[in-house]
Amino acid sequence: MNLLSAENLSKNYADRWLFRELNFGLQQGQRVALVGINGSGKTTLLRILAGLEPPDTGEVSVRKDIRVSFLGQQPVFDESLNVEQTIFASQNDTLAAIRDYEHVVNDPNHSANDLQRVMELMDTYNAWDYDAQVKQILGRLGILGDLLERPVSKLSGGQRKRVALARVLIEEPDVLILDEPTNHLDLATIEWLENRLASPALTLLMVTHDRYFLDKVANEIVELDQGRAHRYQGNYSYFVEKKADREQMETAEVEKARNLLRKELEWMRRQPQARGTKQKARIDAFYDTQEKAKGRVKGPEMELSVKTTRQGGKIIEVEHLHKQFGGKVVLDDFSYVFKKKDRIGLVGPNGAGKSTLLNMLTGQLQPDSGVVDAGQTTVFGYYTQTELDFDPSQRVIDIVKEVAEVVEMADGSQVTASQFLQHFQFPPAQQYTLVSKLSGGEKRRLQLLRVLIKNPNFLILDEPTNDLDIITLNILEDFLLNFQGCLIIVSHDRYFMDALVEQVFALEPGGKIRQFPGNYTDYREWQKEQDAETAARPPKGTVSAAPVAAPPAPVAAPAAAKRKATFAEKKEYETLEKELEQLEVTKQQLIEKLNSGTGSHQELADWAAQLKRTDADLDSKGERWLELAEFV
Repeated sequence: MNLLSAENLSKNYADRWLFRELNFGLQQGQRVALVGINGSGKTTLLRILAGLEPPDTGEVSVRKDIRVSFLGQQPVFDESLNVEQTIFASQNDTLAAIRDYEHVVNDPNHSANDLQRVMELMDTYNAWDYDAQVKQILGRLGILGDLLERPVSKLSGGQRKRVALARVLIEEPDVLILDEPTNHLDLATIEWLENRLASPALTLLMVTHDRYFLDKVANEIVELDQGRAHRYQGNYSYFVEKKADREQMETAEVEKARNLLRKELEWMRRQPQARGTKQKARIDAFYDTQEKAKGRVKGPEMELSVKTTRQGGKIIEVEHLHKQFGGKVVLDDFSYVFKKKDRIGLVGPNGAGKSTLLNMLTGQLQPDSGVVDAGQTTVFGYYTQTELDFDPSQRVIDIVKEVAEVVEMADGSQVTASQFLQHFQFPPAQQYTLVSKLSGGEKRRLQLLRVLIKNPNFLILDEPTNDLDIITLNILEDFLLNFQGCLIIVSHDRYFMDALVEQVFALEPGGKIRQFPGNYTDYREWQKEQDAETAARPPKGTVSAAPVAAPPAPVAAPAAAKRKATFAEKKEYETLEKELEQLEVTKQQLIEKLNSGTGSHQELADWAAQLKRTDADLDSKGERWLELAEFV
């Protein structure tokens, strides 16, 4: 029996039907992921099912005594409360007992009577185990200490999302409805959350674009497409396979209906106008065929293809960057010379300084010390987490024309702003829609378009996957795989990172940046190896117990076993081989330029300086390559 059911739901928004006569049910233990393109009505459907928005037609029913909790993309709180009051605001006796207990224990001036009272309440409601779970949730989400006393009105967007997530997890409802739960969470927290939500006892409905998260958590996918719901029993990988089969079948049915419609249309025109003289059954069949023929035939996918501005030999050279805010060091002595086609993933916990580093690279923030020297031909494309800034009276096409009326594509052809919008799945009818009418994902897609239209050769994408649908993400990945410039990505989407990055910059405590060769999964495997080694190592100061008896001496001492390279070291060795080959080529080219005698005085000086840096790189990387070669 369904815990939650919806019958004949319809919703019209901005003169467009999102869905009509849609039916839906959610049973105990189902973990359903709702997917679909931006603007298809996913968030609206979640809000209707959660009872926060009425449908135009139809009804939603919830079984008696079933509690439903909803996590929205933009959480709404009572702004007069602090964080602790917000999290424990649920009308739940056990939560109330925990709240009172924590309040008394954390009060240094509490009385013995108060402590006795709250401990008895904890015993009455068997709340001790629950209290441990609450503490784990708050700790994992970083909601500790002074943050609990902070008014919710003073929280950042990311903090508000974490507080809202903590609240719904602590409430332990019968049905959990989550809209983009991984947004604003760092990668370690996402991994913890997916393990928690993968419980067989949990009943869950969610919208998320995180494909690893979908694979791990969901046991059913519902696709919202052209106002209809298509169910797939399985995870994301199964959905991708079966969706392609369905679209192929639907395309064949539409083509068949259109061929039949031509014949039936000719028959209808030949008959007398009076309906009574025609065969009623055939007339009804004609209108059914006409409706089927209006179906969408799957056409060519959206394709991102823009010209990349030519990139010179010097891209960005960073030397000894240092930055701190108050007493907190967020970046300490960072140096790096960016190379052509660098593909870097920037990772670290929230607040570690990722956005600070990106803002310094683009010149929007000055370091306390150190130098960022960008080449003259470097053109930045910086996609930030800030929302699209627009005038309420602006239409979609106005946003694009502010940047360019004509766009040059990768093949040298030129397209108008309107044609370019169509590449980004904005059909002509939607191009004259007010921007305020767009969904959150559509606004993010429009924001990405504005970045790419400038033909950058150094792309910085700060959380580009937030609110974008999976179809757009797949297309964006294809574009970035073929992008010829430098690329830096900050993203909590592990699938996206694994597909695109070739090295990881990991921000560590104290402002240090670890440069790791490989993608995000490679880095996490290496990190787990390090954690295992640390756990196996005896604590400092531990004295090993003396053996009872010494073992007999061997006849011949065996040769020391050769140390095996770790996974990370093998990847580093392979990367260094490629880099050394490229550096040798670069060195030879520079020598030829210097010997040609054709350059200006400034060019000769630049080539000589670059040759010196190349030699230094060859020496340092060569030494490391020799070290690794001993045990790879």
